[in-house]
Amino acid sequence: MNHDLGHTLFHRAIIESGAATSRAVHSYDAHLHEDQFRQFVEEAGCKDAPSHEVMDCLRGQPESAITNASFTVFDRYNPSVRWAFQPVIDGELIKQRPIDAWESGKWNKIPILTGFNTNEGTYYVPPSMSKSEEFTAFFQTLLPAYSASDIKTIDKLYPDPAKDTSSPYVDTRALPVGPQYKRVEAAYGHYAYACPVRQTAKFASAGQEPPVFLYRWALNKTVQGGANHGDQMAYETFNPEVRAISENQEKIAGTLHAYFTSFIVSGDPNAVPGAYADRPSWETYDTSSSGRIMVFGEGNDERAGGSGVGIAAQVVDDDWSRKECNFWWTKSGISD
Repeated sequence: MNHDLGHTLFHRAIIESGAATSRAVHSYDAHLHEDQFRQFVEEAGCKDAPSHEVMDCLRGQPESAITNASFTVFDRYNPSVRWAFQPVIDGELIKQRPIDAWESGKWNKIPILTGFNTNEGTYYVPPSMSKSEEFTAFFQTLLPAYSASDIKTIDKLYPDPAKDTSSPYVDTRALPVGPQYKRVEAAYGHYAYACPVRQTAKFASAGQEPPVFLYRWALNKTVQGGANHGDQMAYETFNPEVRAISENQEKIAGTLHAYFTSFIVSGDPNAVPGAYADRPSWETYDTSSSGRIMVFGEGNDERAGGSGVGIAAQVVDDDWSRKECNFWWTKSGISD
């Protein structure tokens, strides 16, 4: 994002696991960071050290004390997904809020390939969530700067399966999860991953000449996890363990790998034909229209015990999660 370095560290970028605007990017002295660091210092055995001697105290502690303190503090915040030890705005490496960089029109403008998975939230949210109040409490804790009106909007944007039988989050799967699980995983996945990624494509494609390519990974790996966070990685690298599952899995892996390797060497996922030369042309993302997105593995549920082979790769209109993202984008830049 830094455009004023006088040089560039990257000629092109594959951006995954969210985006620069994902979740929270606080100032280094934000209350949450200060509180988490205070707890870390206490757990590491340096609570009584004067403030100017804290770092010396920490350096003098055994490795096990530092490691255990790190895990303790991280685990304390993990259920609310307010992870400790996150990147901060320090004025040097991260000079400003990423959303401010996007809105300024000034960033390091290079070819971008970025994407998200259909079920980004399944790995992170409480699987046992069962009550409507737990859903709203989850977001009130995660997003304390959001107003009561914002929380109410989230509640309406994701229809409550306990109150609306037509809600897409009514879960009929025979799984050991709570009735609110499908709902909260969708909402968190949109907030933390899918919508920031789509926002990256939106800003970058509108504000730079180098191309932007957007994807959604849809292959259903497990019944509960769906197309979970990071599921695509073994396919990107054409790993033997996924290729050996079936011919369809190998085709999806080979197709994805061909796009990525072509982008790595040329900045264009279509430029190098390779072994999968018959793959569909990946269209650049264009916000002047509805935008077009590459979808991988839609309808394939072989790994989840199904028989669907789906479609390895297809370009479609970027309509998935559009309504939800339109809300989340209005909240970009609000301190979490």
